[in-house]
Amino acid sequence: MNWLPQEAIRLKRDGGVLDADELSHIAQGIADGSLSDAQIGAFAMAVHFRGMTHPECAAFTMAIRDTGEVFDWRGDSLPGPVLDKHSTGGVGDLISLALGPMLAACGAFVPMIVGRGLAHTGGTLDKLESIPGYQSRPPPERVRKAVQAAGVAIVGAGDHIAPADRRFYAIRDVTATVDCLPLIVASILSKKLAAGLGALVLDIKFGNGAVLPEPERGRELAQWMTETAAGAGLPLRTLLTDMSEPLARSAGNALEVREAIAMLRGETPDPRLLEVTLALGAEALVLGGVVKDAKAARSVLARSITSGAAADRFARMVASLGGPADILEKPDAHLAKAAHVVDVPAACDGVIAAIDTRAVGFAVVNLGGGRTAPDQSVDHAVGFDRLLPLGTTVRQGEPIARVHAAGSRAADAAIAALTAAFSIEDRPPKARPLIERID
Repeated sequence: MNWLPQEAIRLKRDGGVLDADELSHIAQGIADGSLSDAQIGAFAMAVHFRGMTHPECAAFTMAIRDTGEVFDWRGDSLPGPVLDKHSTGGVGDLISLALGPMLAACGAFVPMIVGRGLAHTGGTLDKLESIPGYQSRPPPERVRKAVQAAGVAIVGAGDHIAPADRRFYAIRDVTATVDCLPLIVASILSKKLAAGLGALVLDIKFGNGAVLPEPERGRELAQWMTETAAGAGLPLRTLLTDMSEPLARSAGNALEVREAIAMLRGETPDPRLLEVTLALGAEALVLGGVVKDAKAARSVLARSITSGAAADRFARMVASLGGPADILEKPDAHLAKAAHVVDVPAACDGVIAAIDTRAVGFAVVNLGGGRTAPDQSVDHAVGFDRLLPLGTTVRQGEPIARVHAAGSRAADAAIAALTAAFSIEDRPPKARPLIERID
């Protein structure tokens, strides 16, 4: 009897368990188009409500991986480990743009497969596509050459790497199934396993700007990821990091690329951004055997910036993937600029006591910097910069951020949204942990 997708959807809807063959059919149907968007959305919603067993999740992860090409770096004689880092996403999370080149400058090789924005979170792929000419989804051979030339290639999965995930990712974004743990695991690890990694460090965000706001759910995701990765032979370390405010001082595609370039060029970065970057990088270098301990790892990572080596790796990566060769020297000559730039004034005197980070992310989406439909285009120029952090004392009328918009009407709406997202009170916020390591 022919396999029927509606029967598999019904079984999962009713709380049943799908076997590896059924899950392979679903993954292939997503990739080759034989499953409709409606069927894929129904399957995602069924898993969202009914969940998966760990064996189901592992089988679905491998099935998605196997819809495309799987890298094998053993024949390339790379003189260092193949490492990567992944984040569950947030607002102003530009770490991948900086850390990939930093790891490469420290002797690792980084084939980093990244995705687009989901819901209110920014996507590294969208950020890179703000660089003119950059081949964000090159064929595998171009990825291999970029890794050999620059030590790092930050790219989308494209048509060849886990193609099922690309379509599934977009449909999850618009069907309120982004925060489903088994689907998060399958999405992340299918691409990472396809990249042929030797080790992976996972950055799970918590706080009001995270996909999974509660730390408990982050720890649960870490357990799911660890079990699935172990079954595939992939060493994994996990950090929980705070996303109760934007991680960088900018939120928006080209704006975050500018901030990442400034960081790599040695300009003073936001302290929280730098600390999370160094912590993740240290875990990766120790796990990959590049250095013996975290202290030594942080030292070589910091030196990769001060020496200019990390910036050079970024420039070589951009050039090897079709972008401008002088992106480091002349970012403003290449990155899009918004037509309307205006300050966001503080509503009153006081201290920034809380930020609705999710609302900040959706304000960027509403400016055109994200998507509300899978095939929607993105305005790379829009967003916010000069975002003030929690605990900053402000006076009424002083800027708490700057909005970059296509026009005055969009800017006014963004100002209203950001003003509502920032709580200015008499007392500073309570201190909260920035990083928690999960063993």
